[in-house]
Amino acid sequence: MASSTTGDGVREAQTGNKSKKTKPQVDESDLLTVPDGWKEAAFTKDDNPRGLMEESSFATLFPKYREVYLKECWPLVEKALGDVHIKATLDLIEGSITVCTTKKTFDPYAIVRARDLIKLLARSVPFDQAVRILQDDMACDIIKIGTLVRNRERFVKRRQRLIGPKGSTLKALELLTNCYVMVQGNTVSALGPFNGLKEVRKVVMDTMRNIHPIYNIKTLMIKQELSKDPDLRLQSWERFLPTFRHKNLAKRKEPKKKSTKKAYTPFPPSQPESTVDKELATGEFFLRESVKKRKKLDLIKVKQAEALTKKQEERNKAFIPPKEKPLMKKTNKAPAEGKLDIEAIKEKVKKAKTKKLGAPPLKPAPPASSTTGKKKKRKG
Repeated sequence: MASSTTGDGVREAQTGNKSKKTKPQVDESDLLTVPDGWKEAAFTKDDNPRGLMEESSFATLFPKYREVYLKECWPLVEKALGDVHIKATLDLIEGSITVCTTKKTFDPYAIVRARDLIKLLARSVPFDQAVRILQDDMACDIIKIGTLVRNRERFVKRRQRLIGPKGSTLKALELLTNCYVMVQGNTVSALGPFNGLKEVRKVVMDTMRNIHPIYNIKTLMIKQELSKDPDLRLQSWERFLPTFRHKNLAKRKEPKKKSTKKAYTPFPPSQPESTVDKELATGEFFLRESVKKRKKLDLIKVKQAEALTKKQEERNKAFIPPKEKPLMKKTNKAPAEGKLDIEAIKEKVKKAKTKKLGAPPLKPAPPASSTTGKKKKRKG
């Protein structure tokens, strides 16, 4: 009986495994992709009913020129932060803004968003744009560009290049990344989704490294068009993206004095001769002092005479008359073979005169022999 029961148990187990439905295989790419229009559920008080255990606070300083604007929009700031149960204080004497949690605060990340809000307000971002940081799908990035370029004039030019003529480059960047970008002083404040902030940081850093922002804007435009096609989403886009090479056309300036390395020798250089050694070699060392003084005076006189002659030559240069250019230029005589035909020129002038007057052109005169013959006939 035992054997029969065991056999039946095995059979039942085998049949049970077969009866279970096989799970359909799911693609890993489908699990990794987020469906369109999906949003994470908002954090409510039910998720954290007891609130926070301790109080946390953040403070930031703001410049003097920002004081008037903060005074005007401060009631709106307090109202926006009051909805998240965060207390805000404006100290005009110290020039600082402080935010801190209260007993009613239930969202632990609300204080971090409040900290970002006061940072953006202090960096000249308008309140209408800065309030968006309190939303769940928004983030901010403050990029420091003041220390990236040493030369101040070059830094100002590259910062202006990022803004573009009448702010066109900055506007194009905002439309492509869905971010708000504010260039102020030595920082660039960006506000928007995480993917857009990543692209904004790349464009700003490349611009400060002397890469024109139009190249990155062109790649962003191509990426935006490619993302609309569902077939190309899982493929690599390297073949479509343009490749821009940095051409350094400016050649390196060669130094005026080129230093040439001398051949290595293990022996040290010979010691230079002293004045005593030079005098011993010439024999001046054994002369009297009076003779030495005479020689020195003679050398001085010779040098003075040379200097005087040079000065005299320079003075005499002013009295030397300059070479005058000849008034008439020498003309090369025409060759004897190519003589001008004066009679032909006269005939042309006569024809031109008759045309102007409107009279018929004169017939050429007959030869001398014929005219004389006619005259003789008339006389007879």
